[in-house]
Amino acid sequence: MIIVSVDDHIIEPPEMFDAHVPKSLKTKAPKMVTEDDGSQVWIFEDRKVANVGLNAVAGRRREEYGCEPTSLNQMRKGAYNVSARVDDMNANGIVASLNFGTFVSFDGSFFLDAKDKKTAHEIVKAYNDWHIDEWCGSYPGRFIPLAILPLWDIALVVDEIKRVVKKGCHAIAFSDNPSVKGLPSIHNAYWEPLWRVCQENGVVVNCHIGTGRVSPHASLDSPIDAWIASMPFSIAYSAADWLQLKALQRYPDLTIALSEGGIGWVPYFLERADFTFEHHHRWTRADFDGLKPSDVFRQHFLTCFIDDKFGVKNRHHIGVDRICYECDYPHSDSVWPKSPEYLADSFKGVPDDEVDKITHGNACKAYRFDPFSTLGREDCMVGALRAEAAHVDTTPASFGAKNTPAQGRRGVVTSRDVIELFKRNDGRST
Repeated sequence: MIIVSVDDHIIEPPEMFDAHVPKSLKTKAPKMVTEDDGSQVWIFEDRKVANVGLNAVAGRRREEYGCEPTSLNQMRKGAYNVSARVDDMNANGIVASLNFGTFVSFDGSFFLDAKDKKTAHEIVKAYNDWHIDEWCGSYPGRFIPLAILPLWDIALVVDEIKRVVKKGCHAIAFSDNPSVKGLPSIHNAYWEPLWRVCQENGVVVNCHIGTGRVSPHASLDSPIDAWIASMPFSIAYSAADWLQLKALQRYPDLTIALSEGGIGWVPYFLERADFTFEHHHRWTRADFDGLKPSDVFRQHFLTCFIDDKFGVKNRHHIGVDRICYECDYPHSDSVWPKSPEYLADSFKGVPDDEVDKITHGNACKAYRFDPFSTLGREDCMVGALRAEAAHVDTTPASFGAKNTPAQGRRGVVTSRDVIELFKRNDGRST
C-alpha cells in the first residue's frame, strides 16, 4: 500500500520566520513567547494566540486527550519539527502529507485582522516561503505544499498564488464560508480572479472544516461526544453552497477540497441535491448547465476520510476518483500510527486499482504531486517506510497533562467543560 494524506497539521516552530522575514520587519514578525505559567503563545501586533498546539495530542494516552497542549514540550516533536515529523510519517507508513497551519488558522485568516496590512502581506509571504522552502523543501517528495493568502486584497491574492505556483505549490487554504470572516461570499464577483488563477494554474482550493460554519454545540450540558461526532459533516452546509457556485460552470477544472469532512454523508447529500434540483428548480431558477448537481460534485470536489467504512462501501455513489485519504496528525481524530491497519480493514473486497486511487492516486493527480520520481515507488510503500522507522517509539505516553477537560471531575465531559477550557487555553470562545 502507498498512502498520501491530504490533511495533517503543523504546530509552527518559534524560529519559523527567522530566515524568511525582511530585516526591516524582524521586530514586527509574530513571535512565540513563554508565559509565567509555562504556556507558550504567539504574539503579533497587540494580539495573542494562546493555544499553541490546539488538539495536538498524537502519541498521548487517550485519557489525556483534550484541548491541550499549551506548549511544545507537551506534544510529540513531530508536531513541530520536520525531521521528527518524517519519522512519525514513516512509522505510520505515510509517504506524503499536506499540512495546514495552526496559529495562522486553518484557512490562513489570522492576518485578516492585522492593523498594518503592508506588514501582514510580507508575513504571509514569509510564512509561505518557510512552509514551501523549509518545511516541505527539507524532504523532497514527502510534503504537498499549501499556501495561505492575503485575503483582504484580491490583487495580492492573485499575485501570491502565481508566486507560490512558481515554487511548485498547487494548493491554497481557504475558508469554507468566507462571509463569516467579513469577506465577500463565494458568489460575489470579488473572487472571480481567484477562480481564474486557480483554474489556469491547477491550484486546489482547500476548505477545512471549522473555517467557516462551525459545528454547533447542542447545549452547554450536552456530552462533548455529540459535538465531536457531528464535526466532519458540518461541512455539508458549506458544500451545498459551493455546489451552487456558478464559477464551477465557467472553470471546468476548478477543484474544491472538503478537508477533514469525511465521506459517509456524501451519497445522501448528492441524492438530496439532485432531488432538490429536480423538484424545485422551476421556481428557484437553479441551473447546472444541463447537468445534475451530483455530476457537478463529481467533477469539482475532492473528499477525504480518516476511518469511514460506510463511505468506502458506498464509494461508487460518491465517485472513486473524488476520494482521498487523510491522517489528521497530530490531532485527536488521527489513528496514527495505525493508518495502514485501519485502511486494510476498510478496503476488504475493494479492487486494488480503486485502493490505489483512494490511498494516493487521486491526491497525486489533483495536487500535481509525484513522490515516485524523487523517492522511487518501492520506497514509498508502507513496509519500506516502516523499516526506516525502527527507531521511532510509538508507545502511547503521558505528557503530564494538567489541563484536560476530564481532570478534577467525574462523569461525562460536556460542551461546557470544553468551552471553558478553550477560553482558558486560547483566550477565545469556540
